[in-house]
Amino acid sequence: MSTDVDLDGEQYEKHREAGEILQTVREEAVERIEVGASHLELVEHVESRIRELGAEPAFPMNVCVDEEAAHGTPSIDDDSTFGEEMINIDIGVHVDGWIADAAITVDLSGNDELVEASAEALDAAIEMVEPGIDTGVLGDVIGRTIEGYGYQPVVNLTGHGLGHYEQHTSPNIPNKKIPEGVELEVGDVVAIEPFATDGRGRVGEGNAEQIFALENDSSVRNRKAREALDQITEEFQTLPFATRWLDVDRPEMTLRRLKQRDIVHGYPILKEKKGSLVSQKEHTLIVTDDGCEVITR
Repeated sequence: MSTDVDLDGEQYEKHREAGEILQTVREEAVERIEVGASHLELVEHVESRIRELGAEPAFPMNVCVDEEAAHGTPSIDDDSTFGEEMINIDIGVHVDGWIADAAITVDLSGNDELVEASAEALDAAIEMVEPGIDTGVLGDVIGRTIEGYGYQPVVNLTGHGLGHYEQHTSPNIPNKKIPEGVELEVGDVVAIEPFATDGRGRVGEGNAEQIFALENDSSVRNRKAREALDQITEEFQTLPFATRWLDVDRPEMTLRRLKQRDIVHGYPILKEKKGSLVSQKEHTLIVTDDGCEVITR
């Protein structure tokens, strides 16, 4: 993008509105997390509040516990409650497809320093953002900050750009030093999200999937599958959605049918090794002429 980007334009105003709503619901979410509280009640509160405030969820609210790093969200009849655990919540909000994305760790496990490691890494990266900064340099400061606490950055998860109805676009923003990244430009909207762990520094895919997104809008004969596909294309478009959002009987079976036809794809829960902990902190920012504007802080 050129330096004559209109940062007061409608697109950016909608990003900012999404960011303000996200700040409100994130604060409410943090207040509700305590030992014994329901995962499902938490996400249903947050997602309904986003709609009450005039926006839509950009993806299902993520709730990840202990070694889980991403893509966890409750099922329709989930009865999980919080224990003395490390809990990451990741919230996305969009206004007409323009997205804000932020995450925070709420620690009930007594591991404050691991939480501080990802939070300080995010602050250090944000301080360096300006037009022309190489994303590899941001990855270097993130990784070194986390390692300074004695932990590992999760190297196969990255920050990312935010597009119109696209929650993950280029550029990727690594959580470690890489030889060469890309330069950020005025007008770029990016989410920076360091993950810190006392594990290996690499996540793998679990078996559970509760989050899906449209792969291609193909025709399907099955009536329930067709009803689900109509809802997906109309309400969610290309953004991720939760199984529990579908207004059809036995949505799990319907999604299996759509997945077999390559009409939707799933997002498996991403996990570190069992017994480890992962902390996360994320903000969305707009690159400006002289630095950046954080819209989710």
